[in-house]
Amino acid sequence: MLTSVLAANSAHAQSDQIRRGPAPDWVKPSDLLPTPDSPDGPVFIRRQDLKVHLGPQGQQQYLGYRIKILQSVALELGNISIAWNPQAGAPVVHKIHLIRDGQVSDVLKQTSFEVLRREDQLEQAKLDGTLTAVLRTPDLRVGDELEVELTTFVDDPTMGRNEAGLLFISPSPSPGRYQVGLSWDEGHEPLLKMTPDMTPAMVKGERALDFRFDNPPTLSVPKDAPARYNWRRSVEFTDFADWAALSRYFAPLYAKAATLAPGSAVKQEADRIAKAQTAPLDRARAALKLVQQDVRYIYVGLNAGNLTPVSADQTWQRRYGDCKGKTVLLLALLRELGVEAEPVLINSSGDDGLDQHLPIPQFFDHVLVRARIDGVTYWLDGTLPPVARPSDRPVFAVDWSLPLTVKGSPLERLPPRDLATPDEVNLFEIDARGGFDKPARIVSTRIVRGVAGLQEQLQFSTVTSGQLLDAFRQRAVGETWQTIDDVRWRYDEKAQASILTISGTGTVDWENEGSGARSLVLPGGGFSPPERRIRADDKSKDVPFYMAPEYECHVTTVRTPLSTQPRQWSSKASYDTRLFGRNYYRAWELRDGAIRMVRGSRVEQPEIDAATAQRDNARIASFDNSMGVIYYDPTGKKPFVGDGETVPATYDFDWTASDVPCKGAVKRPSAPKP
Repeated sequence: MLTSVLAANSAHAQSDQIRRGPAPDWVKPSDLLPTPDSPDGPVFIRRQDLKVHLGPQGQQQYLGYRIKILQSVALELGNISIAWNPQAGAPVVHKIHLIRDGQVSDVLKQTSFEVLRREDQLEQAKLDGTLTAVLRTPDLRVGDELEVELTTFVDDPTMGRNEAGLLFISPSPSPGRYQVGLSWDEGHEPLLKMTPDMTPAMVKGERALDFRFDNPPTLSVPKDAPARYNWRRSVEFTDFADWAALSRYFAPLYAKAATLAPGSAVKQEADRIAKAQTAPLDRARAALKLVQQDVRYIYVGLNAGNLTPVSADQTWQRRYGDCKGKTVLLLALLRELGVEAEPVLINSSGDDGLDQHLPIPQFFDHVLVRARIDGVTYWLDGTLPPVARPSDRPVFAVDWSLPLTVKGSPLERLPPRDLATPDEVNLFEIDARGGFDKPARIVSTRIVRGVAGLQEQLQFSTVTSGQLLDAFRQRAVGETWQTIDDVRWRYDEKAQASILTISGTGTVDWENEGSGARSLVLPGGGFSPPERRIRADDKSKDVPFYMAPEYECHVTTVRTPLSTQPRQWSSKASYDTRLFGRNYYRAWELRDGAIRMVRGSRVEQPEIDAATAQRDNARIASFDNSMGVIYYDPTGKKPFVGDGETVPATYDFDWTASDVPCKGAVKRPSAPKP
């Protein structure tokens, strides 16, 4: 409910044993809030305090709370867990009390913490040295109150005397009293920034800020809003003057780690690449593949490894490393090969509005390489599978990056993603030439790019073709498929796409329309109407509506029965329209005995204003949400398929190409004129 994100240096001695002691003198716990006559929820927070102190000893975090258990589902709160890095010094527990009918008992006299001496995230390929201690409060019952106070320390030598962090209150807290605070010794005052909703609750001291909330309301973020509008009830602090200062601080760490020893084995690898490749881009590709293929990924956060990269030589010797280690190894190789490159920080989880925040290292979760080759910028990520090549932008959907340079670089915005190539293409071919009542030959192909495509590469590359065939036979036969004869998968490095093709036979579900007429609903042929973009809160009327950029395409080809004639076929209408920034496109063509359909959906404008949303809301009623249906009429009374478009079949076009015909020929306006 109260949360902090910290980065600090602490002078406390390394320890893996939890200590007992009094609360720090800079802590003044808040008063208890009386329990209401009719409390709501499984627990009531009499008080919960989170206070952070900055000083020459680094950063200390105090957590204290007193809660009343109201329902049995809340009894699990008696399982108290503390995680810490022993390098920072063990936590100090001030009290754990159980209060029942006004009687106070010291839980630590009855039981103690059990320290788990293991890497609890090793299965996720993480080595961080974190210890976890757990205590199970005995005899805890509904109606009891539990009071806990403890102080923890965070130590990262990389940060030196630079402090940075974030305090915030959960958007959906249980009822009760909450207080967050930040204090500092003289000479340690950081830069501060807070969301506007924190100002009314602020009490400012000589070298401290406190924020108290009684029964803070649940915060509802504006529906369908960009992520930057979700920031509420938070306080940021940092010692870095700006983003350039953060860039300048970390750049030497990567430069030092990428410096090779005179007899380095990495130099020998670079020499081997240089002899085999002459073009700079080919050399960069070879270096990238070496790092991706010969060094397995393991996150290394031991000692100072949370923010400081392990040296390139050590990473190569170990043959494992995290994004930092792989990045410096790649930088070292590129430097030996004469390729200009630099490390760049990004947030792979989403970074909308990053430029509106203070420079805090924990806003980033990934580092990769940006190279300049023959006047073109390329991004190289050593943590990706070896099929991933240098690309024109990171594979992750990011908007901001921070290059680490000696002079210091500001936060840089990446150009908007060019959605010229679909993220996913689904091809479905039905060969019904044998007749309406015969099983059809079916071929289904799925082409996937980006992160999803690389995830498929990791998944499918570990199984044999026989295992893949057996898995799909077990899972898919019985619905669309009567038989599956072949399953083939490959990753096309040129197209940077995972390609899965399934072929077999299946029953075509022709609908009997009477008098010999038939109809068929084509897979992937229709759109569901978009939802209305409305918000009940008038305060959010100026907040734009957001859709994540995406582009998908469905292509279906039906080889019509040989007994039919082109004049006997018709289809649902074509269309090309745009609503809420998304383009909806469907086109048809009957040619060479095959009905061809293509349907595309592409977000062309991720953010739209309220006026555009209101206009498009009025257009939903006229949106063509018909399924992709084809009709056979032996009388040939209303023959039409398409509106003069040219549509390739699934089998006569390279659908792995970068520019496929899945979008309208003309870019539509966002809305008609009122």
